Amino acid sequence: MRLHRDRFPGDPRLDTAVSHAMLRRVAAGRAEESLRLYRPDDAMLFSSLDARRPGYARAVGIARELGFEPVTRLAGGHAAAFLDASMAFAWATPDADARQGIRARFERLSGWIAEALRRLGLDARVGAVPGEYCPGEFSVNLEGRVKVMGVGQRVIRGGAHVGGVLTVGRTDALRAALVPVYDALEIEFRPETAGGVADFAPGLEPEDVIGALVGVLRSEGLAVEPAAFDDAITAEAESLLAHHAPITSRVGPTALAGGKALLLHDDS
Repeated sequence: MRLHRDRFPGDPRLDTAVSHAMLRRVAAGRAEESLRLYRPDDAMLFSSLDARRPGYARAVGIARELGFEPVTRLAGGHAAAFLDASMAFAWATPDADARQGIRARFERLSGWIAEALRRLGLDARVGAVPGEYCPGEFSVNLEGRVKVMGVGQRVIRGGAHVGGVLTVGRTDALRAALVPVYDALEIEFRPETAGGVADFAPGLEPEDVIGALVGVLRSEGLAVEPAAFDDAITAEAESLLAHHAPITSRVGPTALAGGKALLLHDDS
């Protein structure tokens, strides 16, 4: 597994497009299985499901006013806040029959995250907390009451992408952004269910979580090889920027599969 730590600060849309480009490379056989672990810029990632809701345009405006750049995410689900005090992840795997492995990939990724947090002394569990933002069967929570990680999946011809974010710190900013955004989208959300791992273990940083996660992968026998993207990835990502701008009239085909999977039948 290639491990990418590359960051593309200053443009959250580009950062998401880089993960999209990584997926396309892996699905086309131009790159091996790849995992990105990085600290993102502040952004609010919306889905095409959000874009169907009457309050979507207002939610996008609210996010921008609060300093969270609106981005259209790769997968389904609902709005998720990425903060610079979090760990974003993007896992791209080649699979000729990617649809068949949706659940297994969700289980594997969520299991990795939960085990990494347990190694840091936290009571991490896989499963939704009632009233959580962007609810999903494969969320990771602490003590069964606070969601700290959300995950979604996108399937294209030849491969799949499992990505999301684990909040570490700045949870006041997380809730302050999610509350008005979910209010605008008219989606039920209990603010007390949103938090970060540093609320339970003060002093923890995203790098601590990344280190624990890499340890979990290696303990499973995975050959995790640090890698850097070549210069061409930026050009590939820039060609995909339109896919990750806030949606106006463009709404693509979606299908939910338990854990917020977006299934496409092309090579987008």
